[in-house]
Amino acid sequence: MHKILTKWIEPYVLLETLKKHHNLVKVYTFDGFSKNDVKKEFLKNLKNHTGLYMKNVNNFYLFDGIADINKIFDFTAKDYELSDDIDKPFEMVDMGKAEAGFVYSS
Repeated sequence: MHKILTKWIEPYVLLETLKKHHNLVKVYTFDGFSKNDVKKEFLKNLKNHTGLYMKNVNNFYLFDGIADINKIFDFTAKDYELSDDIDKPFEMVDMGKAEAGFVYSS
């Protein structure tokens, strides 16, 4: 189940807080031309990891383990949406309807 963060949070705070709890395995940087190819590689390496995609940041972040963002950030159920659709977190962030998407392997 993927989590789509709708509550505003500073991207730097989100990233640095997550890094305190999980090791950053890899940063996938992309541009408008390479985004789809980089996204495929990112998703291929998601197994047993937590993926993060944030608004206005041209990176996909891969963290070790499965992050419990509710504990780490003290989020409540009204701060995010859940989705089984792996593409929905990316779409919501790209449309500006979400601050970040947390994606997990299925």
